[in-house]
Amino acid sequence: MTTATWNGVVIARSDDTVVVEGNHYFPRDAVDPAVLKASTTTSICPWKGTASYSSLVVDGKENKDAVWYYPEPKSAAVEIAGRMAFWKGVEVR
Repeated sequence: MTTATWNGVVIARSDDTVVVEGNHYFPRDAVDPAVLKASTTTSICPWKGTASYSSLVVDGKENKDAVWYYPEPKSAAVEIAGRMAFWKGVEVR
């Protein structure tokens, strides 16, 4: 079981992650929706497409744009459609 933890709280848990460039992409339904806060941040990857971000809010602390996902990934990255990945201090094991 792969887990993602931030601020002492498990925010995602799944046996079904996809690893791309060293990052575990969790199914969206494996991520606790209660810790997600919408963000307007986006970035562009030449082969994956346009990434959208969410912030994490746990016990009143916010980790801005610590979650990213590709709402409409390019065909080369179709395996990460509907999945979310983490960074900025989120521990994935």
